Amino acid sequence: MISGDNEIKLKAIAVLTGLRSGVGSDYVSGLCGEVTPSTFLVPAGADPTEVARAMLDQLSGPWSELVNGFVLAFEAVADAYDEESGREGAAQEILQHIALELAEQSD
Repeated sequence: MISGDNEIKLKAIAVLTGLRSGVGSDYVSGLCGEVTPSTFLVPAGADPTEVARAMLDQLSGPWSELVNGFVLAFEAVADAYDEESGREGAAQEILQHIALELAEQSD
């Protein structure tokens, strides 16, 4: 049986795989929606700050696991790319290039 955390990480990998294979954004949104709680428990009589904190606490776990799944997948792909290219750090070079492009666009 798959643990809840691993199930969420698998959804992250499915999102990335889906995006690479050209599935629609509805599919990706649906997978992301599956990790978001549909209901939240909040203390009775809570003020708006307490409601927000309770919701954030309940969102942070699954969304952290989703991010962990993206990171796990990226590391595996980056390691494979570095190995295939024969250049350690090749994936980091690509990331640095993307970061520079984004920085230039924001100016």
